[in-house]
Amino acid sequence: MNQPSAPMSPHTEPADFLFAQRLAEPGEPARWTPLAGGVSSDLWRVDLPGRSLCVKRALARLRVAADWEAPVSRNAYEWAWMRFASRHRPDSVPELLAHDVEAGLFAMAFLPPEQYPVWKARLFGGRVEVATAAAVGELLGTLHAASAGDPTLAAEFATDDNFHALRIEPYLLATAAAHPDLSDVLQGLAHRTVTTRLALVHGDVSPKNILVGPAGPVLLDAECAWYGDPAFDLAFCVNHLLLKSLVMPGHRAGLLDSARALTEQYVRCVDWEPRQALEARAAALLPALLLARVDGKSPAEYLTDDRHRLFVRTVASALLRAPAPTVAEALDAWATALDAPAGPGSGRPH
Repeated sequence: MNQPSAPMSPHTEPADFLFAQRLAEPGEPARWTPLAGGVSSDLWRVDLPGRSLCVKRALARLRVAADWEAPVSRNAYEWAWMRFASRHRPDSVPELLAHDVEAGLFAMAFLPPEQYPVWKARLFGGRVEVATAAAVGELLGTLHAASAGDPTLAAEFATDDNFHALRIEPYLLATAAAHPDLSDVLQGLAHRTVTTRLALVHGDVSPKNILVGPAGPVLLDAECAWYGDPAFDLAFCVNHLLLKSLVMPGHRAGLLDSARALTEQYVRCVDWEPRQALEARAAALLPALLLARVDGKSPAEYLTDDRHRLFVRTVASALLRAPAPTVAEALDAWATALDAPAGPGSGRPH
């Protein structure tokens, strides 16, 4: 998982959970180390004699500057999503150990960072590997295809309130409030997204939540799991690669190629609806999510340069007003803007 910070002793509830689930014995030495990087949950690495595991607990108020609250019941949906994924792609999630619905806690295997580095850290470290992105696209498409048209999953993950609190309001509606001139477009995208119910959505497919494992990508942090529009997951992940291409000019080509490869591999798996329909929705959502990482409730922490933020606003606004019909064409528009000569008000970063 993410690199640990200093050791700590948690509240008694997580420790009691381990005892109740027989994952630890009272009196057995246990080292609890908080894992950094998340805003929505407490996550600990627990080292016990001869073994290590992770314990996760959802927070009612997220650790962001804006006022952002979400139901802690999402912990149960994350557990359920990981169970679903483990049935179809066992290597795509950590081994699941125990869950307490009432306490909002679950335990899973600890995956050592030496063997399972975080994709985001690898990207920022200059390890931009197109094959990794392609594997993420294939995995995501496979899981969406396995869930599409499943009424049991649709009923189990009717998590509209959860998804609204974690994604629709802080990303699309908060951004609409910040951009009155684009409000109708963004609110329309929000409405279309929440009324499209086709497959099981992870909701947070981001490089920070993906480990690069020896058998392929491992997905974490499915707190936003929802039966809805799979185009959201595709746009959400491609969005992160585009933003990184802006702030990492030395790896721009590889990041753009990664975004293209991820999209191509994903689209090959789409068999539940016409591919062009899904691509059109993803291409329309992509600029909305780009803009949300500047002016929504969860701004990207690495967009610290005013020129970068202006560039995102400029390109995303243009694509919202004139949507690209495919993700590939949206990527081309982004790449063209990056290569355009700088000028007054262009928003070009350099």
